[in-house]
Amino acid sequence: MLRFFKVNDPFRLVGLAIYLLVLTAIFLIWDPFPLTTLQLSWMVLGERLGQGYFLYQDIIDNTGPLSAGFFTIVDFIMGRSPLAYELIGRVFILFQIIYWNTILIKYRVFDENTYLPAMIMAALFHFSFDMLSLNPAMLGSTFLILALGQLFSQTVLQKETSESTLLIGIYGGLAAGFHPSYIFFLPYMILTGIAISGFSFRQLMLSLVGYTLPILLIAVFYYWNDGLQEAIDIWPLIFKSSRVLFQSYWSWLIIGAFPILLSLVGYFLGAVLKGSTINQQKQRQLVILWLIFAAAEFLLIKNQAGYQLIIFVPGLSYLITQFFLHIRRGMIPNLAFYLLIMGLPAFAWWYWQFNVDNPSYFVSEQVDTSLEGKEIMILGPDISGYQHAKLGGPFLNFELSKLYLDQDRDIPEKAKLYQMLQHQQPKIILDQEGLFQSILNDFPELSRHYSQRTKGTFTLIN
Repeated sequence: MLRFFKVNDPFRLVGLAIYLLVLTAIFLIWDPFPLTTLQLSWMVLGERLGQGYFLYQDIIDNTGPLSAGFFTIVDFIMGRSPLAYELIGRVFILFQIIYWNTILIKYRVFDENTYLPAMIMAALFHFSFDMLSLNPAMLGSTFLILALGQLFSQTVLQKETSESTLLIGIYGGLAAGFHPSYIFFLPYMILTGIAISGFSFRQLMLSLVGYTLPILLIAVFYYWNDGLQEAIDIWPLIFKSSRVLFQSYWSWLIIGAFPILLSLVGYFLGAVLKGSTINQQKQRQLVILWLIFAAAEFLLIKNQAGYQLIIFVPGLSYLITQFFLHIRRGMIPNLAFYLLIMGLPAFAWWYWQFNVDNPSYFVSEQVDTSLEGKEIMILGPDISGYQHAKLGGPFLNFELSKLYLDQDRDIPEKAKLYQMLQHQQPKIILDQEGLFQSILNDFPELSRHYSQRTKGTFTLIN
């Protein structure tokens, strides 16, 4: 099988598609994973935005505005469909794999053209079950890979290309719009553009203009809908809110030890024992810095879950390919290849089935039937109640909402908060940590509209 994918023949992509289909069937049919808290929140967000509300202005959540818009489109077409999220995620995975392999061939990154990176990349996506379904990191990383492809073009072309430098910035800005923590890749593009791709001052400015263009368009959208000030107030809080640890670094290390080992050996073989052209040296530097900034990006993320690791996949696939291209004989490369493409997905599936670092990552299967079909608001980390209910209030992400409500407010800001609650008026409020009770203490007028049915449960008085 290793020889099959080493050949430069696009027909090898058929084998890749079969590989993905088989694993998809196993993951989704044989023993599927439960719905995660984050997946449920994205579905609820898309549904609520489809009702005419606006992110940040009417809903407090840390999802990027472009991702929120995409979830709204998915909800409009498919409704709340976990299967749709899984299948759409596979489509994005297939696009990233094909595009990245095409870039590696087009710009002669390796001495021989091969479809090995595509197969390796497909295996790495099965590191964690939540890397396979639609998520903001996947949407944002798609545009970061497009930007990386344009940076690779700069290592080959010997003339100034305005179109390429502009696209680098636009793709980077779109990635930040989909996943706010990807704003960390702005200094990556500046550093690699100047130090590796040799950007002139004009190219650098053009790239920065391209980066700010999507951000400005998002700002214009909020300004047009009278929500710019709310967006400006919420965005900094996204990076200040508390981190939620759904999966531990230790679990990631256990599953990722073998791919990391192959990457380190591949880097050593490609950089030390094998000669490279100047272009290949630049490309290697781009990938190494990519991985360094990808690791640093975890200083900003607030939901520590496996899907955040998607950003590492292109860089690791590049380094692991070096391993298989430079070790050609004996049983070692064949054994390593089978362990990677079959052993990694199997071990990862088994590990996540029986090792849950944070049980709250999965939605509870115990459903309160009294909430079915009602508009509710949950103030707490357990949002399982939304499975068969709708979001009826402004607070979706608990950590961000808690930080937002803890701020000191002047009279106009208090009036704005009161109007937000008064306008939406959820029928039932599940106050898991006493947050709504503190709101009632600040706004006694709300007490006229809500009665406490049981401890932590408030109902709207008709």
